[in-house]
Amino acid sequence: MQFFAYAAMLAIVAPVSWMVWLAFTGDRIGIRNIRTNLGVRTASTPQSGNVQDRLTAITRQLAPDGYVVWLDKQLAGAGRPKDWPLGRILMVKPLLALGGGVFGVLLFLSDPSAGKLLLAFAVTAIAYFVPDLLIRSNAQKRREAIRLELPNSLDQMLISVQAGLGFEAAMARAAENGKGPLADEFIRTLQDIQVGRSRKDAYLDMSQRVDVPDVRSFIRAVVQADAYGIAIAKVLKAQAQEMRTKRRQRAEEHAMKIPVKILFPLIFCIFPTLFIILLGPAVMKIIAAFS
Repeated sequence: MQFFAYAAMLAIVAPVSWMVWLAFTGDRIGIRNIRTNLGVRTASTPQSGNVQDRLTAITRQLAPDGYVVWLDKQLAGAGRPKDWPLGRILMVKPLLALGGGVFGVLLFLSDPSAGKLLLAFAVTAIAYFVPDLLIRSNAQKRREAIRLELPNSLDQMLISVQAGLGFEAAMARAAENGKGPLADEFIRTLQDIQVGRSRKDAYLDMSQRVDVPDVRSFIRAVVQADAYGIAIAKVLKAQAQEMRTKRRQRAEEHAMKIPVKILFPLIFCIFPTLFIILLGPAVMKIIAAFS
């Protein structure tokens, strides 16, 4: 029995340790590419990078193309964290599924039954899709932050344009004064323009990265104004007014949803406690009187 116990512990500790080591080691792929581009050849190349490359390539080939595109879009919405690129996410997911599968097998062996077998499959599936849920949650929070920051940024850009600055200079001023993901997206868009991309492509790329309806509407209006020669100050004024109106409408919508959302906690949590406090002594006296 001790042999099987030690084997089970080793089957759990070894994959989890390898997974943690691969996940938290530095991103040597980018460093090796930079050295290759600069013409710097080193005699001793870390072997962990080769293992990481092979594992990433295998997981990328096994994953469906549509799923990889969707995951890349979610990473773009989350701001593409530097420590968690797409290759590392695809590499960690099978390792998490392996750890979840080992845990599920141990649960099933402890008490073999149909319920434990279903629980083992559920644990494996949940462990595999945990990175997707975390990335999607971070992307949604980032999009919500961008949507909340957009009206204020448009007001700042409108004031700058009316003061005589150009549109890119106004965007740079709003990015310097602002904080958060929208300011980062403005800075990246300006950097794309500085390296030689056309303004239309840089703006459309920003709208695709952010994937927020309000930002897409704003970018579409700016591109059309640039194409047809419309004064950018009028466009910014109309867009800022529209965004403020949408923000007020969303606030009113959330305020109208509050009574419906509070109904179920009120019925199932507050009312029973209130009835017990108010009617409890009377019920106890009635029972005492008739007993």
